[in-house]
Amino acid sequence: MNYISNLHKILSKSIFTITAEIGPPKSSDNTIIIEKGKILKDYADAFNITDNQTAVVRMSSLSASKILVDNDIEPIMQITCRDRNRIALQSDILGAAALGVKNILCLTGDHQSFGNHPESKGVFDVDSIQLIQIVKNMRDNGIFQNGEKITSKKPALFIGAATNPFLKCTEFAVDRLEKKINAGTNFVQTQSVFNIDKFNIWMDEIKSRGLDEMIHIIAGVSPLKSKKMANRMKFQIPGVDIPDDLYARMEKSEKPEVEGYKISLELTNMIKKIKGVHGIHYTALFWERIIPELVINSKLTFKDRNIKF
Repeated sequence: MNYISNLHKILSKSIFTITAEIGPPKSSDNTIIIEKGKILKDYADAFNITDNQTAVVRMSSLSASKILVDNDIEPIMQITCRDRNRIALQSDILGAAALGVKNILCLTGDHQSFGNHPESKGVFDVDSIQLIQIVKNMRDNGIFQNGEKITSKKPALFIGAATNPFLKCTEFAVDRLEKKINAGTNFVQTQSVFNIDKFNIWMDEIKSRGLDEMIHIIAGVSPLKSKKMANRMKFQIPGVDIPDDLYARMEKSEKPEVEGYKISLELTNMIKKIKGVHGIHYTALFWERIIPELVINSKLTFKDRNIKF
């Protein structure tokens, strides 16, 4: 089999996969990306490069992804519909493939009103489902969105998407994921999992439709570093579901960093036992150094990663 990327190969070989997030800086300092990559390089299979996450201006995901490629680290380049029309999206897709990017994560994007330029105009020419279809047609059929043929080399990209298992209506959440699968998604990363019970309900619906056989599901885990972070994620971040008992543990702890680590390790060990889950995506939010400890202590090191889905 010809694999598009290392991530594609590992998922295809039924090896429990690890991905991790690297947030570009609010500057042109490439050393920040390089240093984060060095910390995490031996503890994940591929690394998400965010695209102006929360609508805050940062180094472009395309540039940051190229920095990782140049340092022999495999990026997953996030691309959002918020800031680009279909012309710019397809242009960046071609550019990313030409620069050695092999994985792409298609997102609609956080609304600009949440960011540091709330007066800016969002584009939203297409949404994430349409973008997935555009990338698939460029890759598989060699055509642009308007039906025009790509003149020579097609972009070889492993296509990813995001999903939120914690919407009020589980069936609606799964319906939307199914649309992304039908559009051409190869793998999906979930919203951060704190509520295992709700996540299991979502996974039961996924399995009842056979969708776990059609796509690689990578569950999100976000280590809580402080009481402030726990409070913000529980009460201010849409789509995050932190159960009251976990929140209370953080609030009562005299060492919230330690407690947050323990919670993440417990969640990791529970998630990796859930049938149909193919990997874990760590989003450490400026706490990247904790990821190697989580990977090692949950027996997910490269040497020991032999879990089969």
